[in-house]
Amino acid sequence: MDKEAIHLYDWARILIGQVPGQFYIEILIRTAFIYLLLVVSMRLMGRRMASKLSRNEMVAMVSLAAAVGVPILDAQRGLLPILIIAVVVVFTQRLVSYWAARNQKFEGISQDILSTLVENSVMQLATMENAQITRELLFAVLRSKGMTHLGHVKRLYMEANGSFTLIEELEPKPGLSILPEWDAEFIRQQPQAPEQSVCYHCGKARSPSGAHRDECSNCGHDEWVSALK
Repeated sequence: MDKEAIHLYDWARILIGQVPGQFYIEILIRTAFIYLLLVVSMRLMGRRMASKLSRNEMVAMVSLAAAVGVPILDAQRGLLPILIIAVVVVFTQRLVSYWAARNQKFEGISQDILSTLVENSVMQLATMENAQITRELLFAVLRSKGMTHLGHVKRLYMEANGSFTLIEELEPKPGLSILPEWDAEFIRQQPQAPEQSVCYHCGKARSPSGAHRDECSNCGHDEWVSALK
């Protein structure tokens, strides 16, 4: 379009565009076709597409979303290309799911693997670093599940799809506080375990026979704080 043809108050061009009015009827047909195509495609890709998406399922969804916009609005584009794209995306997703279900190594490569972020009330710092999970994010996840300290946590898993699974200790023990440090008044209201020190960086309990500044056997740091119980 020539710049001379663009006028700020050209409401007909702004609202209707430069297509024949009958094209809007065609848009209804195109939209209905693509809507049905997406419904069928998601149905063929399995029930998980209606739940939380894995990494591969997210890629499939984004690929379909990127392909559907232009054929709806561009009068010069047909519907056959989007049909071909949908067939390719669905076939690829089903093929990946097929092999992932039969080969654990391929599943780990294509969909990632489970990570243990907390084990026996101790943060696994190397695993957290590999999973790109910060200390504050981990604490936020635990607080959202009603925890106040790590002594309640038997295991915290990060699943392959990015969700978190908490397994609580049947008999909670003193542990590192996961409450925000700025909320000092609320922390003081929690039951304290001054006789038990834990590593400030990972939550591992200090041996009763250890020196006041001995290094943590789990992470190598030497900063200890009183546990909550």
